[in-house]
Amino acid sequence: MSATTILFQFQDGQPAQTHVAAAGESVLDVALNNGIQLQHNCGGVCGCSTCHVYVDKGAEALPEISEKEEDFIDRAVDPRITSRLACQCVIHSGLQLTVTIPPQNFLGH
Repeated sequence: MSATTILFQFQDGQPAQTHVAAAGESVLDVALNNGIQLQHNCGGVCGCSTCHVYVDKGAEALPEISEKEEDFIDRAVDPRITSRLACQCVIHSGLQLTVTIPPQNFLGH
C-alpha cells in the first residue's frame, strides 16, 4: 500500500510542505506533529472552527462531514464548499491529500 501524504499549502505565502501521515491521524495531528501552526482552541474535538482548512484534493477519501462539523464551518472565516475542520479529517492508508491553511491571525470561535 502506498504511503499516505498530505501537501500543506498556505494562503499567507509560506512555502508548501509535504508530510507522511499514519492511518488514523487527523490532518490537525499531522500539522501539529510537523510544526505547522494551525489553531485548535477546542483541543481538536470538533468544538470550534479554528482548525478550518480547505481540502483541495482527496476529499472523497475522508470521512463524511457531520452536521456538527458543518455547524462549526459556518462560523469559520471565509468558509467555502471545500471547507473542513482539520480535526475531523481522519487519514486513511494510501490517501493523497492536499489542504490549504487559511491565515491564522484571527480570534476563533
